[in-house]
Amino acid sequence: MLRVAPTGPRHSTPNPSVCRGHRGQPGRDLDPWTVFPVSLQSEIGHSLLSPSQTQITGGSKVSRQHRSPDVHLNLNVRGLKQSATLAINERSAQLATEGKTVYRLGLGQSPFPVPQVVVDELKTNAHQKDYLPVRGLRELREAVADYHRRQQGIDLAGADVLIGPGSKELMFLLQLVYYGDLVIPTPSWVSYAPQARIVGRQIRWANTRLEDDWHLMPEDLDRLCGEDPSRPRIVILNYPSNPTGDSYTIDELKQLAKVARRYRVILLSDEIYGGIHHRGQHVSVARYYPEGTIISGGLSKWCGAGGWRLGTFAFPRSLRWLLDAMAVAASETYTSTSAPVQYAAIRAFRGGTGIERYLATSRRILRALGRYCYHTLKESGALVAQPVGGFYLFPDFSALREELAARGIDGSVALCERLLEETGAATLPGVEFGRPENELTLRLAYVDFDGARAMVAAENQYAGRELDGAFLEHYCPNVVQAMSALREWLMRGGQLGVSISCSSAYALRNASNSAETGCTS
Repeated sequence: MLRVAPTGPRHSTPNPSVCRGHRGQPGRDLDPWTVFPVSLQSEIGHSLLSPSQTQITGGSKVSRQHRSPDVHLNLNVRGLKQSATLAINERSAQLATEGKTVYRLGLGQSPFPVPQVVVDELKTNAHQKDYLPVRGLRELREAVADYHRRQQGIDLAGADVLIGPGSKELMFLLQLVYYGDLVIPTPSWVSYAPQARIVGRQIRWANTRLEDDWHLMPEDLDRLCGEDPSRPRIVILNYPSNPTGDSYTIDELKQLAKVARRYRVILLSDEIYGGIHHRGQHVSVARYYPEGTIISGGLSKWCGAGGWRLGTFAFPRSLRWLLDAMAVAASETYTSTSAPVQYAAIRAFRGGTGIERYLATSRRILRALGRYCYHTLKESGALVAQPVGGFYLFPDFSALREELAARGIDGSVALCERLLEETGAATLPGVEFGRPENELTLRLAYVDFDGARAMVAAENQYAGRELDGAFLEHYCPNVVQAMSALREWLMRGGQLGVSISCSSAYALRNASNSAETGCTS
């Protein structure tokens, strides 16, 4: 056994309800000298020895001079990994530098440039250097409120808006200041749950089903809330969805709003992808539950400005106490959001002809590319919901479980690892989105293309024309090649084996009036 003296001062006897004697004998308190098994020397003994002490190993003494400070991590962050989306992006970049072909379908970053009018506004305000109000620039808060009134008919004022350095940071502050559970429908964005763990909130996973297009059904939310009707909760709705690309129907939103009102829960409606609903038909649940819905948005997806880090929360007046608490926490953490970015964001949220044209073109490209990827996956044997917004798909390959098992693939992690190694397609496993480890799901982000080049072509050569397979092959080649490689890889172990070109496949698809009908090989 290894006896380790504590490095700090001798403390009073520990609480017997917390510490037990040697070998766990009940009722025997530990004194300040703690006995650890030899097997834990490297894990515990090393970190507890002070520079002037020695470690006894196998009868010899080893000096521990000039050591760095010991590792003492908060239990809530101990064991957490880096965000999966950022990790896959860094890994993809590393593989590319090694000369390997990588299709970057992992990180959900908008492929489109920031609208030029917004870039020009940033340049004009580059000299802005003062700290701005912690709640955000007044003109920007008013512009965001007007944006929601214009888009959704929701009665908001500038005082109802909070600006932060990304909606991700605002979500973290919300969980920090609110006392209650976090209800997360699964599959869900990868950072909701880790944030809850960091601040010590209880997570309640709300399971969804592929046959419901991964939507949280009102009856399932009712059942979950009914277990403890008065318990405080935040329920997250994210749509168009990351990771599925699907969205809720108006009837589903109305029914979810009824349940939320019955149990007086707070809905955090993450609508960061609302601006790139492929048909421009996004509807906020705040229309039907205005008194209890916080709308989360920002510039990262619809405006292509992820790296600018600007997020928005819009609160009903009944939740002003929550906005006030978040502002206090913000004042002691990030202080305020970048001044030049806030001034530029005013131009973005005010909209106008140029912004509307930008959105129409980006939606048009994403609609065509999403439709192509969806049909390719279906033809490959995947079960997948058709995307209606954003730039994600969440295929389930359970129908190919036997074929994949024969290749040593029994879960989403192995599936994505083999795809990356053997096709170069970087995707994220379903387990990162709250799904079971053995489920054969993954998230695919169809964003690996030059968005600026594609937009110019769509507005000029393809003005008034359908964005067909030839357009996708020419202006979104990496995504098309990735999907072709994925399809051939899946077919390699299955019953199909014929590869067809993107153009011919797309032409056959367009020849059918049914959205469910694709080409066959």
